[in-house]
Order: sequence, then structure tokens, then C-alpha cells
Amino acid sequence: MDNEEGRRFFHQTGIKINSMEKVTSISELQSAIQILEFEQTIKGLEFKEQLFLIHESLKPVNLIKNALSEVASSPYLIDNILGATMGLASGYLSRKLVVSGSHNIFRKLLGSVIQFGVTNMVSQHTDPIKSVGKFIYQHFLHKEEVNSEKL
Repeated sequence: MDNEEGRRFFHQTGIKINSMEKVTSISELQSAIQILEFEQTIKGLEFKEQLFLIHESLKPVNLIKNALSEVASSPYLIDNILGATMGLASGYLSRKLVVSGSHNIFRKLLGSVIQFGVTNMVSQHTDPIKSVGKFIYQHFLHKEEVNSEKL
């Protein structure tokens, strides 16, 4: 008998052992023992089921899978990663534009300061930059694609 069948049995028969009731005959004692043994079996099965679920959830593969699904489903984390990536890339490009192969120490220092500033500005203000990028794409680049399709 599985857990569900045991629950239905107790529910249908209405059998419940009250520890305060006195057992007056051997037959009552035997039925009380059988009921308690059955309850113990049911609780043992429930315990094994919970233990199995815990064991499954603690497997390294499942831990990694759950962590990755949480990361993938978090829009804030994805936005933060995108913003940091945009900031780092724009900061690096701005430094390359300022330094551009120069060996002057002051120019390299200025390039590092500009890289730091641009990286911080871009990573903190990704939403306006995204909206400007979408505007440029929709009004300029997208029209060129439509015009080339008409030809």
C-alpha cells in the first residue's frame, strides 16, 4: 500500500488512535498495534520520498541547472551584464581613440581617465543609450534596408 492509499484508508475508516484512550482488551490492543505499525509504515515511506527529493536536488548537475535557470530568468541580471559589457567596450574604444599608439605618458594617463569615465557613464545609463540606438536603427538604418529591398 503506498502513501496515498494509506491516507485514503485512514480517512475512509475514520480510524485514529488517541493516546488518552485506555485499551481494555487484547483485540483492541492488537488493532491499535496494527494501526500504529501502519502509520509508521506510511511515515517511513513519506520520509524516504522526502529523502529522495533532497538527494536529487543536491546533485551537482541539478544545482548547476537550477542556478543557470535562475540566472537566465532574471532580467535584471541580464541587463546588468549587458550594461557592464557595453560600458567596458565603450571605455576601451574611447581609450584606444585617445591614445592611438602614442608613447606619451600623459596621453596614456588621459586615455585611462577617459576610459574609466566612459565605462562608468555607459554602464550606469544603459537605458537612454539603448533608446538612442533603437531610434538610430529605426529611423536611419532600417530605412536603408527598406530602400535596398525596393530596388
